[in-house]
Amino acid sequence: MNGHSELIEILQQAYAQRALLASVLVGITCGLLGVFIVLRNMSLIGDALSHAILPGVVAGFLIAGHSLVAFFTGSVVAGLIAATAITWLQRKIKAREDAAIGIIFSAMFALGIIGISAVTRRQGVHLDMKDFLFGNVLGIGNEDLWLGALIALYTVACILLFYRFFFITTFQVVTAQTSGIRVDWMHYFMMLLLSFAVVASLQSVGVVLVVAMLIIPASTALHLSKRLPMVLLLSAATGVASAVGGLILAILMEFPPGPAMTLLAFVLYLLAVLFSPDNGLIPQFLRGRSRRHTRQLEDVLKLIVKLQEREEFDTHTLTGKLNLSESVVLRRLQSLKNRGWILQGSRGSWKLTDAGLERAYELIRAHRLWESYLWREMGLSEGQLHAQAERYEHSLPQGFIDAVDARLGYPVTDPHGSSIPQREATNDLHLEDLSFIRLTELEPGEAGMILSAQPDEGVRLKLWDAGISAGQPFTRIYADQADVVCLQSSRGDYTLPTTLAARVRVRRITQK
Repeated sequence: MNGHSELIEILQQAYAQRALLASVLVGITCGLLGVFIVLRNMSLIGDALSHAILPGVVAGFLIAGHSLVAFFTGSVVAGLIAATAITWLQRKIKAREDAAIGIIFSAMFALGIIGISAVTRRQGVHLDMKDFLFGNVLGIGNEDLWLGALIALYTVACILLFYRFFFITTFQVVTAQTSGIRVDWMHYFMMLLLSFAVVASLQSVGVVLVVAMLIIPASTALHLSKRLPMVLLLSAATGVASAVGGLILAILMEFPPGPAMTLLAFVLYLLAVLFSPDNGLIPQFLRGRSRRHTRQLEDVLKLIVKLQEREEFDTHTLTGKLNLSESVVLRRLQSLKNRGWILQGSRGSWKLTDAGLERAYELIRAHRLWESYLWREMGLSEGQLHAQAERYEHSLPQGFIDAVDARLGYPVTDPHGSSIPQREATNDLHLEDLSFIRLTELEPGEAGMILSAQPDEGVRLKLWDAGISAGQPFTRIYADQADVVCLQSSRGDYTLPTTLAARVRVRRITQK
């Protein structure tokens, strides 16, 4: 209770309120920019710029003394010089990216440290290197606060105004170039914003730890979502939580604020790694265990069907034919009983119920249809079919299996000659619901669309050479020659050899 009262008392002080607001601004600025830094694989460049601004700080001091504007201008100029020098080494000297970054950032950082040491030897001059390296958020003044607020507002405004350009140059560089967007300009603009963020964070966390505020919140957000707008919001929120929480922790525990902010950001990242609903290690472990449990249940059920001529089966018989311990088999049998798929007879024997028999036949049907598809459409040998079908039969949805059945023409036996259980509902499927057809199966006048999933890379390359891309709609038109297939689309007319067209996967488009 005493610590709580002391915290309230400290936060009522003007210097603590300035530090708190500065922490919020740093969290927002670094959180937003950090997303694009991580997605563009520029984490090392962020680290380099954070160290490379020190010569700019020294130059600003030599020109204008203790002037915030001088520090800001010198830091930004130094950051841009470092970014330009790194790019020049990569493009002109052909240095590796990591080597170029290491060369420039270490040289400029060393130059900055020497400069600060030389300046502080002058009488009446005080530049505390520790504050530059690790920050001093509790010593932030009103000018620093206004600068941080302007940089945060400018960063948010730029991301809102140029969001589409940031998006396309981050994820689709080739598309951006073909669309006439200057990717190199966007790169240097990102370097400018990054320099601003480093300067804004200099007083809060210092040049050594600013990269943590850029990288860790963004990495945390990317574990929690895959949609860029949501990632940006989560990253900014994580940055604010790390900065504010670290500041409060530092006040309570008398820690240095910068390292406390970094450590809290790391703790939040670990929590995301462990508990993220989609990518967290613990949810993945639980889902994997659930999938293993389901596979084991279904394997036991299929085995009972294969032994159904004996009507009842004891646990020892099932254990001997499954690669499972007797205790596991007993638990899976109890689960099957709870679901109403089997009944327990006398002396530990078991037999199927009607519901269990129906589910078992669904599994066998999925396995044998998938084997048939892999054999006929994918060209796998008979020796490869069983293992591949065992991997996917438990996870393939019923609608997909029905489509495969229709695609294969409702076969009654699999490649091994075993009968395939039939499903009445299968006959309700329409051809347009199938996953794909071959281009040669389209009649002249019918419309279709090229699919991205082709049999192999060779087919995709030949389509690319012909100027045909995935997702492109077309109409097959009549051809005088039997060895070619002619297509017509809004982009022009195309001619493909029949041997290639027989391998191209398309989806039929129903014209209304």
